[in-house]
Amino acid sequence: MPPTRVAAAALLFFAAVTAVHSIGVNYGTLGDNLPPPSQVAQFLKDKTTIDRIKIFDVNPDILRAFANTGIHVAVTIPNGEIPNLTKVRYARRWVVTHIKPFYPQTKINYILVGNEILHWGPQNLIDNLVSAMVTVHRALLLEKITGVAVTTAHSLGILEPTDLPSEARFRSGWDRGVLEPMLKFHRSTKSPFMVNPYPYFSYGPEKADLCLFRPTKGLFDKNTRRTYGNMFDILLDSVYTSMNKLGYGDVEIVAGETGWASAGEVFEQPKCSVPNAASYNGGLVAHYNSGRGTPLMPKRRFETYIFGLFNENQKPGSMAERNFGLFRPDFSSVYEAGVMRAGAPVPVKPIPSPRPVVGGKKWCVAKAGASDAALQNNINYVCSQGVDCQPIQPGGACFTPSSVRSHASFAMNAYYRAKGPNDFNCDFSGTGVVTSTDPSTGSCKYLS
Repeated sequence: MPPTRVAAAALLFFAAVTAVHSIGVNYGTLGDNLPPPSQVAQFLKDKTTIDRIKIFDVNPDILRAFANTGIHVAVTIPNGEIPNLTKVRYARRWVVTHIKPFYPQTKINYILVGNEILHWGPQNLIDNLVSAMVTVHRALLLEKITGVAVTTAHSLGILEPTDLPSEARFRSGWDRGVLEPMLKFHRSTKSPFMVNPYPYFSYGPEKADLCLFRPTKGLFDKNTRRTYGNMFDILLDSVYTSMNKLGYGDVEIVAGETGWASAGEVFEQPKCSVPNAASYNGGLVAHYNSGRGTPLMPKRRFETYIFGLFNENQKPGSMAERNFGLFRPDFSSVYEAGVMRAGAPVPVKPIPSPRPVVGGKKWCVAKAGASDAALQNNINYVCSQGVDCQPIQPGGACFTPSSVRSHASFAMNAYYRAKGPNDFNCDFSGTGVVTSTDPSTGSCKYLS
């Protein structure tokens, strides 16, 4: 090869190597003190190495603000739209309204069709999910948009409980009924399977080092003879093993949400702290940048989105829910996580000691803005899962007040206690919230 061609080839190789994307972040907007999207876009572009964001809607102000920044934007279709999106005409109209005015000036890379549908339901959304994904993809092609992939995000409630990655599998019923056709769609469209791996939910004193990327003897998987040094790799390899058992180990995996709260209430201690959040997210960024991959998927750098960008002061739930951010609304760092550009430090302000609610108990109730239709779906789902709903039937101790919201709160809390009081068991597609205020009234006693 002539020297000039060798030099050109070397340059192309170098460009390909250096073009590997960086860490991403979830950009939530549940705050009344957050900066405007235009300032957020400029800050991320100029001050951080973050080169992709994921939002939980299709906010046009955010999409306009990120135009021509080079930052990728993943958008999310609300869960309730899924049945309508199985119709090509509706899906095409949605694409024309929400995507076409902004693309390609804004680098929209993914459309998520709903969020954690399998975990929360209801059943009609689960039944229509894959069809909606297929139809949205078709609508994009009809509008001659070929650079946007269609996916959806899953909680790890899609997995059967197990301690060893090699023994992981998808939950029976969802494996062949939903996930196999979904993975077939991902393979055919070269789109990623997106999961939300949270070591945060696995935290306990005996697992603290494993969850927080701290030195540990690790977890030995006797079947693969691999040793795991962190919980993030355990969760990703559990997903990979489950996919491989269905014959789809070649489909790309994206970590759509993962993070750690820097403050919390009494019952959330000692898990939620600045040192723990810094250890987890800083360790995650370092692990990502290393390109080591996982024991079963070595030398792979998984596209990863930290949750979240800002502390959001209007996010419902416990104190922890409002303290997942890397930054405060004034762009000061909550702690150092390794995402700032060299020469562009942002001061880390000391966090005033929060005053957590005393008592340690928590309950799951309906979120203030949840619709009656969504809450009725929650009641239907919970009562079909073997949870005792007799107290909200006529004559039951919790029948009065006779409102959908009141009945839903009781049912959702009963489910939350039955399945284990983990925050993810109170999500209900974004309509549930954990509270430390006892919702019991009179003779109606909520489990705690």
